[in-house]
Amino acid sequence: MDVLRTPDERFDNLPDYPFPPNYIDVETRKVPPLRMHYVDAGPADGPVVVLLHGQPTWSFMYRKIIRVLADAGMRVIAPDHIGYGRSDKLADATAYSFRRHVDWAQSLINGLDLRDVTLVVEDWGGPIGLSALAREPERYAGVVATNTILYTFDPALAGRLTWAHHALDDDRVVLQEALLDYVTFFERSPDIDPSLFLDAVAGPLEADVRAAYDAPYPDPRYKAGFRQTTALIPLTRNDPGATIGRETMAVLGHFDRPFLTAFSDDDAATRGWDTVFQEHIPGARNQPHTTLSAGHFVVEQKGDELAAIIAQFVRSAG
Repeated sequence: MDVLRTPDERFDNLPDYPFPPNYIDVETRKVPPLRMHYVDAGPADGPVVVLLHGQPTWSFMYRKIIRVLADAGMRVIAPDHIGYGRSDKLADATAYSFRRHVDWAQSLINGLDLRDVTLVVEDWGGPIGLSALAREPERYAGVVATNTILYTFDPALAGRLTWAHHALDDDRVVLQEALLDYVTFFERSPDIDPSLFLDAVAGPLEADVRAAYDAPYPDPRYKAGFRQTTALIPLTRNDPGATIGRETMAVLGHFDRPFLTAFSDDDAATRGWDTVFQEHIPGARNQPHTTLSAGHFVVEQKGDELAAIIAQFVRSAG
């Protein structure tokens, strides 16, 4: 199994990202141990906050939030999923699976022996991170969810989501056309740079910021991981990822530790999931849920504002 490792010089002089690299070997079935990168900032004895990014970003996106939380006395762990950022990248796209991403995230949490974790998730960080939480909920003190979803295909989601993604009856599902367009674009395009999406949604971005988002991927061979993630979006109830989503949602139905939503007001892909989480998860009751004025990449657009929300959440939960 070919493993690619982005040359270190690609990460020199990234704007507002002065954090030294840290690495841990993570494991999953039928894949050799891989090196996962993570930022570890703030006091070692501070409350632990884990920031999980989505697709097609990496921990660079959390640069403002890392700084604010670390300065507030929190220990901030911001990993790069395998295939992203400074973490190892499998050259074979089919080696990536939803369950393996969950395994790798859990391996990081366990390997660092993180406890009383406040988990912050956005985009694919939600399906991956919340599914890791569902395996060991006792490790987590609370959750902040922003612009994320779970793939459950619950028929009760009909009419509740701006982007339809639910079962209709015994053998039919309803999927938003824009979702299918997004999946097929990633599958059919000869080459893709992450900055294309960041600049379109959260831009215009400075040239050095666009370059930082693209830095982990010197050529198309390094992009298999973030491109394959779209192929892992479940499009039927029979998809393994849909099974994971339903299992995770079932556990969250009993999660009584604080769960806060901080979604944006201009993200059709995730709109509606904030209220689904609020109504389904016991720990979401009576929380100061908020809506930020931003698009999908709320962490990039409103990083300082979101950081203040997270910091207050951690202080209140503690």
